[in-house]
Amino acid sequence: MFTGIIEEIGTVDSIQKKGASASIDINCRLIREDLHLGDSIAVNGVCLTASAVSRSGFTADIMHETLNRSSLSALVPGSHVNLERAMSACGRFGGHIVSGHIDGIGVIEKMERDENAVWISVRCSKKLLKYIVEKGSIAIDGISLTVAKLQTDGFSVSVIPHTLSQTVLSEKRPGSTVNLENDCIGKYVERLLAFGNTPKEKTESRITEEFLIQNGF
Repeated sequence: MFTGIIEEIGTVDSIQKKGASASIDINCRLIREDLHLGDSIAVNGVCLTASAVSRSGFTADIMHETLNRSSLSALVPGSHVNLERAMSACGRFGGHIVSGHIDGIGVIEKMERDENAVWISVRCSKKLLKYIVEKGSIAIDGISLTVAKLQTDGFSVSVIPHTLSQTVLSEKRPGSTVNLENDCIGKYVERLLAFGNTPKEKTESRITEEFLIQNGF
């Protein structure tokens, strides 16, 4: 589990496509100081496993499903990525519950400065939008952010200068793709409510005007 608080910006050293999957080498400093083989690292919000650790960083494998569902397929040598190690049990919970399992991709429509903040509007599918709540949490490229506004085809967040300077959001422009992970609570609630329910045959309602009058309506 992650919290959406980015620890470091890493640099892609190389990415090798292997059929429908890939292997990626990422150069980093802070993350490397306490990284072990098999550890989980969120790379632009995508939970990957360190398959090798070197003096300069780490290597991770990327599955076909992950490439299809995220923007990692667009990475090239030199690309910058947000990095976060899995949450420590004794650490502070600074963001929100982030699993590192991307729900889909959004597209930045516009970025507008508002004094010391920047408003970022993101377009996404209705499949993702139904789980997004105003003033709720969302992870954009692994960054824990608060939804400030909702639109019919997307949402907006207001980003403070510190977040911009410490993440790859500062490099994004209108048209850039971003990984989106919805708050998991809504998805679990939906699943629990729907589980075991089967469509029922439509029957004629027994509520009539006469019935309502007889019962004081």
